[in-house]
Amino acid sequence: MHGTVDGFSYGLVTPLVAYVMACLGGALGLRCTTRALLVTQSWRPGWLALGSAAMGSGIWTMHFIAMMGFSVAESPIRYDRPTMYASLAVGVVMVGVGIFIVGYKGAKGAALFTGGTITGLGVASMHYLGMAGMRLNGVLEYSTLTVAASVAIAMAAATAALWAAGQVRGLRWSVGASLVMGLAVSGMHYMGMAGLSVHLHATPHAASGDSPAALLAPMLIGPLAFLCLAGVVVVFDPLMVMGRPERVVAEPKPGIPAHPVVEHSGRRVPPRPRREAVQRRSRTPQGR
Repeated sequence: MHGTVDGFSYGLVTPLVAYVMACLGGALGLRCTTRALLVTQSWRPGWLALGSAAMGSGIWTMHFIAMMGFSVAESPIRYDRPTMYASLAVGVVMVGVGIFIVGYKGAKGAALFTGGTITGLGVASMHYLGMAGMRLNGVLEYSTLTVAASVAIAMAAATAALWAAGQVRGLRWSVGASLVMGLAVSGMHYMGMAGLSVHLHATPHAASGDSPAALLAPMLIGPLAFLCLAGVVVVFDPLMVMGRPERVVAEPKPGIPAHPVVEHSGRRVPPRPRREAVQRRSRTPQGR
C-alpha cells in the first residue's frame, strides 16, 4: 500500500522561506569565497572556512524548512536526531572541500570542475542523508531517474556558483549568482521529493524519534544564529561591498631582490654639474 504524500502541507510558505534561506546561505558563502580570493595566504583559510560553514548551514536550513511542509496522510513522521546532525556535518565538510579547492587553485579548469562536483555531491548527500533520518510506518522509495536529475542539478548549480564567485565582479554579480543557486538548490530538493513514494507497512506501528516541531525548530536556531553572525561579518567588511582587491605586498623570491639596494652616506652629495658651477663662481673676482 502506498501512502499519500504531500510536500506542501503549509502551501507556499515553506517553499518560499526555504528558498530565501538557500539564497542567504549561498550569498554569504559566495561573498566569503570572493573575499578569500582577494587576500593574502594568511587570511584565506579563515574566509574559506566561514564561507563553507555559511553555505552548508544555509542549504541544510533550507532543506529542513522545506521538510516541515512534508507529510504522509496515513502515518506520522518522526526524525532521528543523530542522523540530522550527521547530515549537517556532511554538507558543511563536503561543501568546504569544494570551496577550498577553488579558493586555492582558482575558479577555472580542472579545479572548478572538481570543486563544483564535490560541492554538488555534498549538497545531494546532505539531502538524502537527511531523508534517511525520517522515521515513519513505511519505507521510502525513490525513482532512479529523479535522483540522478537532482544530483546533476546540484552539481551544475554548485559549479556555476563557484565560477561566479571567482569572477570577482562586485556585489551585484554575487547576489545574482546566489539567487540562481538558491533556485537550483530548491529545485534539487523538490526534484528529489517528486520521485519519492512511501510504501506503508501492513501492520501499523509507532515510529521512534522526535516530531518535526520538537526536533526541527530547535535545531534550526543554531544555523540561523550562525548565518546572522556571518552576515554581520560580511556587511561590516568594506571590501565585501566594494568588491575591490586590497593591496597585497609582494613576497620576496629567491634570486630576485625585493627592493634595489641603496647605499646611504653621512652627507648629501650634490649633483656634479651644480658643484662645478659653484666652484667657477667662487674663483670669479667680485665686481666683474
